[in-house]
Amino acid sequence: MHASGTAAVNGPFRTGYRRLVGFGIEVLRGQAQVDFLPSALTGVVFSVALFAAGWEFGLYGLTGTAVGTATARLLGADRDRITAGLEGFNSCLVAVGCAVFLGPHHPSTAVLALTGSAVVTILTGAAARILATWDLPTFTLPFCLTASAMTIAAPGFQRVWHQDAGPATLSRPAAGPTALTVTDLWHAFFANIGQIFFMPQWYVGLIFLLGIFLACRRAGVLACVGSAVGILTAWALGAPAEQVAEGTMGYNAVLAAMALCGVFLVADVWSLAYAVIGAAAATALSPALAALFAPSGGHTFTWPFVLVSLAFLAAAPAFPRLRRVTG
Repeated sequence: MHASGTAAVNGPFRTGYRRLVGFGIEVLRGQAQVDFLPSALTGVVFSVALFAAGWEFGLYGLTGTAVGTATARLLGADRDRITAGLEGFNSCLVAVGCAVFLGPHHPSTAVLALTGSAVVTILTGAAARILATWDLPTFTLPFCLTASAMTIAAPGFQRVWHQDAGPATLSRPAAGPTALTVTDLWHAFFANIGQIFFMPQWYVGLIFLLGIFLACRRAGVLACVGSAVGILTAWALGAPAEQVAEGTMGYNAVLAAMALCGVFLVADVWSLAYAVIGAAAATALSPALAALFAPSGGHTFTWPFVLVSLAFLAAAPAFPRLRRVTG
């Protein structure tokens, strides 16, 4: 009787434990999916990187991803997408973006991060249905829409906008020296990867890069290629060395290079060349969008990556040498 009673208690406990562990894995995969990687271990490394930048950013990242994943579960989203972490990466970016642009210590920021993480999950469903018409992925479009709306609207609400919001600033005109020092180069190389999560510290970008290589060496190489292309393009066009070094000019190039070679297009010499062109285009588009959003208080976020990658993927069927990844 005692044994059967214990088994009856342990059964639900084990089931609950397995569900909790499964949910944790989905959350970690959601963080890794910011860089197209369905790896829980990479998600752990990405969390370490965010916590290295500041405990608040690590907490916001995990919480936002968890809220987005939980919202998708509650609304009955496709189970395969949830398991792969595809319902968590946009909410991760929304939450971390709130912390960076609105200040992590304000209660209003926490409320907006939680709300935005849930709302962006709904926008993901809407974007997925619309873009499926052309067989295109959502990328970080739901995040861009949510974050742009929040940052543009924030100054209109006194309980939301704070003058000490954080280190993020509006785009500024090209000014200052353009010559890159050796220090600028290696800082930019790693910062380009960290800035995908809004983190300008080179050592944080290095941790992110290690996490990418841990999941997929090819993805790590493509991230390096994208970072190098972003630096070269920004320098060639005369971007200020300070902006290049802090990674704000090159992070969209990293995402574009990874997306267009190996993730959505079969990796070969043709898609590599296509990805390099896309990475350069995303870099060149960044100042244009910064100037467009600046008067309204918005930011570029990953808009250059989204717009360039959608256009390049939509064009890919016109070029027989480029093959879409299937399955």
